[in-house]
Amino acid sequence: MALASTADTTLDFGPASTLSCRECGTRYELGPIFACVECFGPLEVAYDFGPVTREEIAAGPANIWRYRKLLPVPANVETRPNLQPGWTKLVKADTLAGELGLRSLYVKDDSGNPTHSFKDRVVAIALEAARNFGFHTLSCSSTGNLAGAVGAAAARAGLDSCVFIPSDLEAAKITMASVYGGRLVAIDGTYDEVNRFCSELIGDELGEKWGFVNVNLRPYYAEGSKTLAYEIAEQLGWRIPDQIVVPVASGSQLTKIDKGFRELIKLGLVEDKPYRVFGAQAEGCSPVSGAYKAGHDVVQPVKPNTIAKSLAIGNPADGPYVLDIARRTGGAVEDVTDGQVVEAIRLLARTEGIFAETAGGVTVGVLRKLTENGLLDPEAETVVLNTGDGLKTLDAVAAEARPAAVIRPSLAAFRTAFAN
Repeated sequence: MALASTADTTLDFGPASTLSCRECGTRYELGPIFACVECFGPLEVAYDFGPVTREEIAAGPANIWRYRKLLPVPANVETRPNLQPGWTKLVKADTLAGELGLRSLYVKDDSGNPTHSFKDRVVAIALEAARNFGFHTLSCSSTGNLAGAVGAAAARAGLDSCVFIPSDLEAAKITMASVYGGRLVAIDGTYDEVNRFCSELIGDELGEKWGFVNVNLRPYYAEGSKTLAYEIAEQLGWRIPDQIVVPVASGSQLTKIDKGFRELIKLGLVEDKPYRVFGAQAEGCSPVSGAYKAGHDVVQPVKPNTIAKSLAIGNPADGPYVLDIARRTGGAVEDVTDGQVVEAIRLLARTEGIFAETAGGVTVGVLRKLTENGLLDPEAETVVLNTGDGLKTLDAVAAEARPAAVIRPSLAAFRTAFAN
C-alpha cells in the first residue's frame, strides 16, 4: 500500500526513492510522515543509489555534503544556506589506548561541529526536507544539543524556530539554545513527556507548516547519523573498524551508523568484513542495556535519573533495533554510573586533550568497562564516539575544578608552593 503523495512530485531528494516501514516493508511516497499506517512501525528512507566512487567523494567539500549522493538531499545542497557540518576529527588515541590496554584506538570527536555536537549532522538533513515540504518553522523536542542545532540551522536558513526542552537541562545548553532568535519553550516534565507534547502539536493548527525534525521529519533527520559511519571509514583509509562504541539515547544514531557501514559495503566502497557494535548508556537511564543483559527483545521504559542528560530518554524509539544490531554483530550494550562518567571525562581530557560532555563520558566509561570485563577485543581496531563538547556540561566536573595553588606573583612564592 502507498499513500497519496504529500508533496509536489518535482521535489528533489537526490537518490532517495521512497519511505519504507522497518517492520513490515510497506513503501510510501516521500513525505512528512514517520509511522506506517499498516503496523505503526517506524519509517526510514530507501534509496536507488547510482554509481559513486571514492575519488568523487574525496573531491567533495570538507563536510557531510561530500556524501550527498548517499543522502536524501538535492545535488546542489552545498550551495544552499546551511551550517555545513561534519568532517570532524578522527583522533588516534594512543595514550588513552595505553591506559586501557588497547592496541589501536580512535576517538571520533564530533564536538568540532558548528554547535559543538553531532546533532548538526541530523538537523542539516532535516532542514533540506523541511525546505522541500514548504515548512516555515523548524522545531524539535530536545535533551539539549538538538535545541541549539535546530535554532542555529533555522537562523542560517532564514526559517523560524520553536524548540521544546525539559526545564531541568544544563544551564549552558539552555543559554546556547536561546541565542539564535527563535522561541525556546521549557516544559515541566521529562524528555519523553516533551516528545509526546510535540506529537500532539503536529496535529494541531498551531503546528501547521512546522517541521519537527525528530518527529514528522524523523526518517530524513535520522539519515544524518550515517555520515559518521562514512567519515570514520574514509578517515581510516576506506575500511570499517573492527569495533565501535556508540552512545544510546533514542538509539537512532547507533542504528544509522550500522546502516551506513552496510551501505558502504553494498556499494563496494569498503571491504565486506565483520564488525562489532557496542551501545553505551548511563546507569540512571539504561533501558536498552537492561534489556540486553536480561536477554529481552522488548525495552521497558524507565524514568531517567542521570547527569548524562543528553542521553536521558527513558523510552527509546530505536531500542529494539539497537538490541538486534548488538546481537547480530557480536557486540553488547553496557552502562556506567554517574561517577564513572565523570572519571571517564577526566580520563579522556588528561590522555588526549579532548573535553567531552557527559555523553562522551558515557562512551569512554563503557569502553573502559567493556575492556575490563573482556567483552571488547583489546587487539582489534576500535573507535569510540564523543558526540559533544564538555563546555556544555561543566557542572559534571566543576566540583573538583580548582587551582593547584594560589600564590603571589613571584618566583619565591612559586618555589614555596611547589617545593615538594
